[in-house]
Amino acid sequence: MLDFSRQFAEIRQEVLAAIENVCISQKFILGPEVATFERAAATACAATHAIGCASGTDALWLAMAAAGIGPGDSVITTPFSFFATVSSILRCGATPLLVDIDPATYNLSPTAAEELLSAPGSHHIRAILPVHLYGQCADWDALTALKHRFNLLLIEDAAQAFGAAWNGIPAGALGDAAAFSFYPTKNLSAFGDAGLVTTLSTDIDERARMLRAHGMRRRYYHDEIGWNSRLDTLQAAVLEVKLRYLPRWNQQRRDHAARYDQLFRAAGLTSSTAAEGIVPPITDPRATPVFHQYVIRAPRRDALRQYLTDHQIGSEIYYPLPLHLQTSLAHLGYKSGDFPHTEHAAAEVLALPMYPELREDEQQTVVEAITRFYA
Repeated sequence: MLDFSRQFAEIRQEVLAAIENVCISQKFILGPEVATFERAAATACAATHAIGCASGTDALWLAMAAAGIGPGDSVITTPFSFFATVSSILRCGATPLLVDIDPATYNLSPTAAEELLSAPGSHHIRAILPVHLYGQCADWDALTALKHRFNLLLIEDAAQAFGAAWNGIPAGALGDAAAFSFYPTKNLSAFGDAGLVTTLSTDIDERARMLRAHGMRRRYYHDEIGWNSRLDTLQAAVLEVKLRYLPRWNQQRRDHAARYDQLFRAAGLTSSTAAEGIVPPITDPRATPVFHQYVIRAPRRDALRQYLTDHQIGSEIYYPLPLHLQTSLAHLGYKSGDFPHTEHAAAEVLALPMYPELREDEQQTVVEAITRFYA
């Protein structure tokens, strides 16, 4: 699916020098490299503030908690995402309310969200948490209209979307706050777990910084019960180096996506439905995606994946079991059939190899193997 060694070979000396500087300084917790990276990340996202933390999961919790979401609140989100999207809402003490996805982009459907918001009920819906899935921003025009109509917070789950944009505005500066993950597979990746919150709000920035350090504004004076979620200085040093390369790496991903599209068309595999052929990713013209994943819909998906595995070609399913069907979330009260677009996607999507250093001949190998399978 990806090869970390190719990227490391390109930036090896810069990364090792950055790590050595931290080792020499011995400032391992919230050292100067953390502040340097936070400033650079805020600039890249067109945000006023950026707060480094220990993981993307912590970033989701920090963004919501710092915005004041807590017990008694409900948050609308998608069932088609990584587990942390919903678990972070629960960690805030809030209630997740799920709505179906747009079947074209896989992102949360604003129409479905509007239906829930307009329905009678006792839920105190405080926010919407859309996911910029696979590196394409959710429909922010429609979501902003809902924000103003229903007086909501919009918190971006931008874990997969560093460098993406909507109508030219970067992910991270669209909502009231945003959460990023720097897990090693992400477009901007650490050498372990790391995350970031961005915001335009001084109040959210101040509270997030306090919450990430056990609720302290002054050392050993705890104003709230926070968490230990500081960004390690070593990870910040690595991320600051990588951030300089990210615009080029993201453009390479877009180029690879365009090549996949062309190769599938040339092979005669492209269709508008997975019942008839490969459905390539659909890009909203208002979005600038970063193709964290290149995800197709495929007939006989599971058999195709096994065929690719047998031919030593990586693939992955994001995500095979929607959140509303997870055993640990059964208490939310959802059942099979509640979100048909999500369930159809979970049965058909397949992510193909995608990373900046992917070669054209490797992409050709992938598409040729898929062509043989359907032949």
